[in-house]
Amino acid sequence: MLDIKNKKVAVIGSGLIGRAWAIVFARAGLQVNIYDQSKTALNDCLGLTQSLLEDAQKAGLLKESVSVILSRIHLAETLESACSEVFFVQENIRETVEAKLEIFVELDRLTPSTAVLASSTSWLPTSLFTERLPGRSRCLVGHPTNPPYLIPLVEVSPAPWTDPQTIDRAIKFYAAVEQEPVLVKKEIHGFLLNRVQGAVLNEMLNLYEEGYASSTDLDKVMKFGLGLRWSFMGPFETIDLNAPDGVVDYAERYGQTYANVSKTQKNNNWDAQVIAEIESERRSILKKEELETRSRWRDNRLMNLRKHQQDQPK
Repeated sequence: MLDIKNKKVAVIGSGLIGRAWAIVFARAGLQVNIYDQSKTALNDCLGLTQSLLEDAQKAGLLKESVSVILSRIHLAETLESACSEVFFVQENIRETVEAKLEIFVELDRLTPSTAVLASSTSWLPTSLFTERLPGRSRCLVGHPTNPPYLIPLVEVSPAPWTDPQTIDRAIKFYAAVEQEPVLVKKEIHGFLLNRVQGAVLNEMLNLYEEGYASSTDLDKVMKFGLGLRWSFMGPFETIDLNAPDGVVDYAERYGQTYANVSKTQKNNNWDAQVIAEIESERRSILKKEELETRSRWRDNRLMNLRKHQQDQPK
């Protein structure tokens, strides 16, 4: 395993994802420099992070005290000071090619030449914003799942020119901070998770739009059906276990039926009227001013689920 003892990392952007990454790294014993162009966001960062850590402590997810972990997170007044002497950078700024191009030019200039530069972008391939950089071989995407301090999946997606040693270092680094890295072998828009999520949303919207079920009942299909088993095993292991003789047996039994169903599935254009109807159903259940409280409820449920996962035998 990669030795990360006494190492220093930079987190660029102190929003929701940046704060969560800071927890991941500080929890693993790293010194974290966090920077944000917005001074207000940066000044609010530690208080918001403390609240998240206190919830995690109550759920039994912390091996150290909140104060010890928080003491490893340092507010950087400038981008230059954030990048000083770091061996890994996790960037989390706004999701535009222009913004990524601008920040990566600066990161490439300000960081030690051996530092890995990773972006948390949800959709943009690494090659879109690193091609012209002198240090492009040390750049890649490390796309987390929100929030990364509770959901450990990280999609490592390099550009064609990313050095294989950089890829290896990134994968080992994420594993060392107790995340679950997966390698995206070829660049693809949206990586893996968002494409799978998009396929599910596409069919859910179709089923709703065509009047087969309410949004509440479609959510139940995941909450009390697929989501339960998919929380500890993926769809390939699911089908492997759902036929007496495994994957081939399952495919022989049900493959043609799935193929026939897929021919009836169509692309969904996210029609504004349909979205408005779903919004209306959701607001009848949860008022807009309750969204933040419900999000914290979600995170606490995730904490309990994550603790359950951690307590299981490997």
